[in-house]
Order: sequence, then C-alpha cells, then structure tokens
Amino acid sequence: MIYTVNNELRTTILDDGTAEEKLAEILILMNDKTFGQREAASIVGGRGRLYRLIESGKIRTDKPTNKQNGKWFCNASDVLRHAVVIYRKPRKIKRNEKANNKRATA
Repeated sequence: MIYTVNNELRTTILDDGTAEEKLAEILILMNDKTFGQREAASIVGGRGRLYRLIESGKIRTDKPTNKQNGKWFCNASDVLRHAVVIYRKPRKIKRNEKANNKRATA
C-alpha cells in the first residue's frame, strides 16, 4: 500500500491493518512465551543491557530453580518490546589464519 504523510510517499507491506496493530498482536501472542538468558541478551543488545532492563523491572524473569546454574526464563513480549538491531562489521581475517585455512584443507 502506498500513502503519503507530510507530502512524503511511504509504503507498507501489511495489507490488513497498520504496523502498530500487527506489533500489538505479536506482543499479545508472545506474552506467555519465554526466552532463555542468552537468546534474550542477543535480542536486546547484550548481557549488560539485559541486566539493566531486568533490574529496572522492564523485563519480567523467572528462575524456577534456586541453583547457581539454573536457567532464567525472560518474558518474550518484554524482550521483543526492547529489541534493538545491532550492525556488526565482518571479522577481519589475519594473515596467519589464511595460511592455516589453506593447510587445513590440503
């Protein structure tokens, strides 16, 4: 669908409803789902940011076992609400790694 806002052409890929409505539906559906700590950290932009969001009460968590290595369960709706896109540069290959790769394949 093509529409104008402030004399600016915009397009959407959604045919039935706006993006806000679709996002609200996704968050409602994901409210009873959970992510593990590592997956949630990768979605929100890192472990430090995840800890800050948990401490501030923006992400609900549950740790059913009171053990040191017990798995955390983070609410999927809260995690998706605070998701960020991180663009990373591709890793540079060192000269020694190129030589090692050639030796490994030969």
